[in-house]
Amino acid sequence: MDGRPLRVLGRYALYGEIASGGMATVHFGRLLGPVGFSRTVAIKRLHPQFAKDPDFVSMFLDEARLAARVQHPNVVSTVDVVALEDELFLVMDYVEGESLARLLRACRVSGMRLPPRVVASIITGTLYGLHAAHEAKNERGEPLELVHRDVSPQNILVGVDGVARVLDFGIAKAVGRSQITREGQIKGKLSYMPPEQIEGGAIDRRVDVYAAGVVLWEALTAQRLFDGENEGAVLSKIVKNDVPRPSILLPELPRAVDDIVLRAVSRDPSERFPTAWDMAVALEEALGVETPRRVGEIVERMAEEAILRRTARRKTLESVHTDMSAMVTASSVLAGPMAGGPTPTRPPDEDKTERRRPSRSILVALAIMAGLGATTALALLAVIGTRQTPATAASSPTGAAPPRESAPAEPQSTIAVEPTAVAPSSDPTAVSSAAPVGTPPVGTPPVGTAPASTAVAPRPSGPRPIATSAPKPKVDCDPPYVIVDGIRKLKPECI
Repeated sequence: MDGRPLRVLGRYALYGEIASGGMATVHFGRLLGPVGFSRTVAIKRLHPQFAKDPDFVSMFLDEARLAARVQHPNVVSTVDVVALEDELFLVMDYVEGESLARLLRACRVSGMRLPPRVVASIITGTLYGLHAAHEAKNERGEPLELVHRDVSPQNILVGVDGVARVLDFGIAKAVGRSQITREGQIKGKLSYMPPEQIEGGAIDRRVDVYAAGVVLWEALTAQRLFDGENEGAVLSKIVKNDVPRPSILLPELPRAVDDIVLRAVSRDPSERFPTAWDMAVALEEALGVETPRRVGEIVERMAEEAILRRTARRKTLESVHTDMSAMVTASSVLAGPMAGGPTPTRPPDEDKTERRRPSRSILVALAIMAGLGATTALALLAVIGTRQTPATAASSPTGAAPPRESAPAEPQSTIAVEPTAVAPSSDPTAVSSAAPVGTPPVGTPPVGTAPASTAVAPRPSGPRPIATSAPKPKVDCDPPYVIVDGIRKLKPECI
């Protein structure tokens, strides 16, 4: 897999195969979001010949509907269903791990067995997931009476996180399910079917308890329980119900484990555990369970080659969109805009960096405020705050500020002055403590006078005395500043 998708299914990209079965193929997939979100998923693709069969289509859609009602850590979650170009795709969570069937096959090839506590962890997790399915309810809170009907090592996935998960509700039986089994057709794997399912009788959750008992026997012994040269031989063994105790092959097993297995695979449904939960609790108490860390380590060791190969393929497809901007662009092209959804737009003027810098007039004002007293600085702020933009000055010869509605939407920078810096005064030239700062316009007359010292003496209370000093000689204040080394400096005489 070179990272390029085989197909694009709306917001999903379809990649190479993970596994293949009689009805469907499981692929790597990638969920691509419009804002950089991406996620690896597993996409189950119904074979084209079955996608044209109404019964198979109905069964496939029912699987998605039923599986979506089961929310449990020991059940592989169903994410979405995609119907496109006469094909059906079921989107599921991707779990890094291996099926119990392949783990047991590796045990038989190597002559090894899984540790009993590891087996107990895998089977109890499976039973808890089945119990969640059995207890599932519809949107109105009514029991679905869901029965998996195909519990087998192939449909138990053991993750590298040490968690066992049930998958594939393709032939599950439930109340109100639209798919109906054709006459004479047996659904499921014969080696894991109880007699009542083979005979076409009424079935309930105890069918899954029986299958879990068969899986438990095989996981403990690393052998097949009901096996034969043909289906007739297998069927004969099931009907005879000749199940040897696991302790015959594993003497170290507690006798309580034998009792659990034989009770679960009893020919009479009434003699089995009434629920998968009851069987899981009994197995935990009789054998104990291993930690998820230990289970995950064994899975990685036994299926190391296959897991490493899939991990490398997954990382290849995930690395296609490592750059966030490339990911957003690719997902927008692949998935396309959602119907009725907002169209992403770039904020205006986001590349104008000069708006992020303080203006030159603000820097000048700050420099002057550092060398002048508070009274002089406030008077200066009043002068600067009345500046006009060049366009406004040209269109307004009187120097009057235009209405706010006609001015361009430009943020004004402000300098906050502590209210305690100046004592209360009735001076009409006093300004607010948060006057806007800008560049003084050309021709603006100086406002007020101020001493040249940097210290400001406390102002006495009461009315301010009228100044009797002679007026200063008129100076050229048009403009009231000079430019030195490219920096605008106010003339002291104009302050």
